[in-house]
Amino acid sequence: MTGALLVAGTTSDAGKSVVTTGICRWLARRGVRVAPFKAQNMSLNSFVTADGAEIGRAQATQAAACGIEPTADMNPVLLKPGSDRRSQVVVKGRPLADVDALTYPDLKKHLKSVALESLARLRADYDVVVCEGAGSPAEINLRANDIANMGLARAAGLPVIVVGDIDRGGVFAHLYGTLALLEPEDQALISGFVINKFRGAVELLEPGLDMLRGLTHREVYGVLPWLDGLWMDVEDSLALDNRPPADHADGAVDVVVVRYPRISNFTDIDALAAEPGVNVRFVTSPGDVARADLVVLPGSRATVNDLAWLRERGIADALVRRRGPIVGICGGYQMLAETIHDDVESRQGTVPGLGLLPATVRFGPEKVLARPTGAAYGHRVAAYEIHHGVVTPAPGAEPFLDGCRRGEVWGTTWHGAFENDGFRRAFLAETGLPVESDVDFAALREQRLDAIGDLVEHHMDTDALRELIDGGAGAPKPVIPPGGPAWS
Repeated sequence: MTGALLVAGTTSDAGKSVVTTGICRWLARRGVRVAPFKAQNMSLNSFVTADGAEIGRAQATQAAACGIEPTADMNPVLLKPGSDRRSQVVVKGRPLADVDALTYPDLKKHLKSVALESLARLRADYDVVVCEGAGSPAEINLRANDIANMGLARAAGLPVIVVGDIDRGGVFAHLYGTLALLEPEDQALISGFVINKFRGAVELLEPGLDMLRGLTHREVYGVLPWLDGLWMDVEDSLALDNRPPADHADGAVDVVVVRYPRISNFTDIDALAAEPGVNVRFVTSPGDVARADLVVLPGSRATVNDLAWLRERGIADALVRRRGPIVGICGGYQMLAETIHDDVESRQGTVPGLGLLPATVRFGPEKVLARPTGAAYGHRVAAYEIHHGVVTPAPGAEPFLDGCRRGEVWGTTWHGAFENDGFRRAFLAETGLPVESDVDFAALREQRLDAIGDLVEHHMDTDALRELIDGGAGAPKPVIPPGGPAWS
């Protein structure tokens, strides 16, 4: 049987994605045919595979760490929240339904078999599959219908390691408490722990690690140090709160990204942030929009509602009054249009856009998923599209990629365009904000993936980890009280 492992976490943003990516990179560098897997992902940052399937952006990055093309099997269920209570459910890369928190559990009974079938296909094709959990396995209110954590581990016989974020504080309580809240059959699959984001001398941590081992009878597979510069391809906007602060050096180009409530695919700006002399900030105030050198309106999972938020905050007025470059991407492009017809996403009918671009938007029931290519400003551009709203520029409008331009305002539905190095710098020059650099963004991404792989190789017990992957959880370990409620 193919080796496999589930990386769970005590909380969201504990480091599951980083550890999964690092293990994938470590194995791939040793010639192991490895693939990532996340049964269910809730994220507004997504990617389009070569065959037109939508998956979480993190799984696409993990596939890159493995040196393989991403596929829909690597993330068979993707939830894209449109409000606090409703999400679009994407199954095997295609939208299936819009559900709320109360109706989704019924659908999950079907989705569990979909997830297990995808995992089985990957295990048939690869030597190792590294699975990433979602949220926390100790969400006992959701355990009965779980398909991403212990429900998956039990069904597929996966050994589990649990990652805790020491930077949050209370990491030993998080790790011990997570284990103790699981019922005995789930606890039997928990093989050990990883502590993430540690700053300081590991020697000072050792007494606590020894106590954790003694209390739980589980291994500590490693302590990963805090590593600056890993900001890339995060899963959701919660991580924006932990984004490294901008460097306000004199003469730096100030790029602000409007952070509306349902911001999506904000990874589009990672390549801009990689340019020396460019500072990127996420903002929610009209004053920041007025003062910036360049304003980016990123994607949105709720275009009409986020546009209403812009108006409530006074940001819409600041954009209309602004004298300086603005670029809208996907949902941001839609907001810049003159009129939006939406009977699909918000079901609000016809609403006025910001009127900064000569275009109209009509939302359709079918989602556009594509990997387009084109050219602009003398450079080839490869990108991807994910949208329900179709933007139609007015006849005679100045073209820009697939969209249009009017004066200092640009709009396109193409995600990932700024990852094309020549185009990125040519666009900045066109806005009057030239930068001089030779940044190769693809190479930079590879360097960061190697750095994450180094975290695993240098700070985890890789011999024990490989034994766990190949041999499974092994003999049952003592149950930690209270042993959690039985869900079955």
